[in-house]
Amino acid sequence: MFRRDFIRQLALVSSAMAASPLLGQTASSSRVMLGIDVLEAEGFAKIKGLRAGLVTHPAGVNRRGEKTIDVLRRAPGVKLVKLFGPEHGIYGDAAADVPVQNSIDRRTGIPVFSLYGKTRKPTPDMLTGLDVMLVDLQDIGSRSYTYVSCMRNVLEACYDAGIKVMILDRPNPLGGLKVDGPGLDKKWMSYVGYFQVPYVHGLTIGELAMAATRTYGWLNLTDAGRKQGQLEVIRMAGWTRSMRWRDTGLNWVATSPMVRDIESAEGYPITGLGCQLGGFSHGMPGGYYPFRSISFSGKKAEEVRSVLAARRISGLGLNIQRLRDGTEGIYLAITDWDLLRPTEISFHMMQLACLWSTKGNPFLNATNSQQDLFNKHTGCEAFFNELQNKGKNTNVVSWINRWTLEAEKFREWSKQHWLYGA
Repeated sequence: MFRRDFIRQLALVSSAMAASPLLGQTASSSRVMLGIDVLEAEGFAKIKGLRAGLVTHPAGVNRRGEKTIDVLRRAPGVKLVKLFGPEHGIYGDAAADVPVQNSIDRRTGIPVFSLYGKTRKPTPDMLTGLDVMLVDLQDIGSRSYTYVSCMRNVLEACYDAGIKVMILDRPNPLGGLKVDGPGLDKKWMSYVGYFQVPYVHGLTIGELAMAATRTYGWLNLTDAGRKQGQLEVIRMAGWTRSMRWRDTGLNWVATSPMVRDIESAEGYPITGLGCQLGGFSHGMPGGYYPFRSISFSGKKAEEVRSVLAARRISGLGLNIQRLRDGTEGIYLAITDWDLLRPTEISFHMMQLACLWSTKGNPFLNATNSQQDLFNKHTGCEAFFNELQNKGKNTNVVSWINRWTLEAEKFREWSKQHWLYGA
C-alpha cells in the first residue's frame, strides 16, 4: 500500500511539473514513470547492498534522459560492478550483426561483457560475484528485434546460476493492444525469434519475461534453474496498454543505428519483413526515413504507389516522396492505428516482387541461407513455400486473414501475463 500511495503522489507532483511552462522546459513532461524511475522513487531499497550487474544500451535512460548506468552509480548503497551489452553494444555504435568485444567502460571504468560476441549468453565466469542482474533494454515490440532474445539468454543464465533477475520495465512503443502478423514455428526459433509469439506481440519486455518464466518450453533451463530462478519486474507507473510511445511524453532515444526515432520504430514491423528478400528496399539515400520509405529498383514511385494503393491496406497512407537529388520513394504514413495491421503490406510487397523481378521469382532463386533467414524472421516455411510455388499468384489475403485470427487468439492468451490495464 505504501509503495502504491508513494508512486501515486510522485506521479501527481510530476504532472504538476509538466504543466508548468517553466519546469516543462527542463524536465520530461511524461506522466509515465519507467522501471528505473520507480526503483529510484523507492530509494533503491530492493538492491541496496547487493552487487549488481546491468544489461543496458543507449536507450536505457530514465524519464529525464539520464543513463541508467549513472543513476545506479550515484545511488546510495548500490554496488554496480558489471555491465553487459546486447547487439550494437552499450553505446549503440556497433553495426547490426557485428560481434562486439568485451571491454572496460571508458566513462566509468566498470567491466563490460558483450552478449553479442563470442557468446550471447552470460557465462558462469561473467556472473561470478553478482547478487542481482538488472535489465534495462528498450524493445520495439517486434519479435525479430534481438533485445528480447538477449533478455531471454540472461534469464536462463541467471536462473541456472541462482542469481535474481530484475527487469526495469519500459513501454512497448507500439502499445499493449496491437498484436499482428505470423507466429513462430518452433523449428525456426533463433536469435531473431526466441519466443513463439506473433511478429507484433503487444507485450512489454517485463511482461514477455514473465510469460517466459510461466510457460513451459519458453526457457531452456536446468533442473536447478527451474527451482532456484527468481524474476521480479519493476513495473512502470502511469503507463497503460492503450498508450503508444507518442502518448507517453517520453523522448525517444535511438535503440539501434537504424531505429533512431519513433517513426522508424513504428516502421520496423511494417516494412522489415517485406524488404528482407525480393527486391524492395527501405529508407532513402542519406539515411532518410529508415523502415518508413520503400522503393523497388526499376519502378517509378507512382507505379509502386498505385499498385499498392489498389490493395486497400487499412490504416496506411502511401505518399510519394522526392529528395533534392531526384530520388523517389513511398513514405508509409499511419492514418489509422486502430485499423492498421502493421505487417500486412510486407506480404503484398513479397508478392509484387515475384511479379516485378527481372531475374525470375526471387524466392525460387533464393540460396539456402537466404531461405533460412527469411523463415527465421517470418516464422514459418509454409508461406515461403507458397511464394516459391505460386509466385505472383500467392493468395496473400488468405494468409493475412489466417494470421489475424491467430494473433487475436494469442492476445487473449497473453492477458494472463499482463501487468498493466488498458
